[in-house]
Amino acid sequence: MKVIGYKIYFWANEAGEPVHVHVSKGNPTMNSTKIWLTKAGSSILANNKSKIPQNDLNKLLDIIAKHYFLIISKWKEYYKINDIDDIKFYC
Repeated sequence: MKVIGYKIYFWANEAGEPVHVHVSKGNPTMNSTKIWLTKAGSSILANNKSKIPQNDLNKLLDIIAKHYFLIISKWKEYYKINDIDDIKFYC
């Protein structure tokens, strides 16, 4: 998914981690910003390794939270998870 010039994506080797997305400008990178999704339906910053400006970061956090159910659905599909109870959350 691409939002306000940033790519939002999953890494293939992170199925065992709590549900989250990575965000970066341009191509995916190991120094991407990481955003957790919470069990309550919000999003919180894990790190901002790609140094996204605060204004853009606030917009991204809001957009990610608004697309919570879509992201959860894509996470389940991507990592082949059948039951929502099998998804881990940061908090």
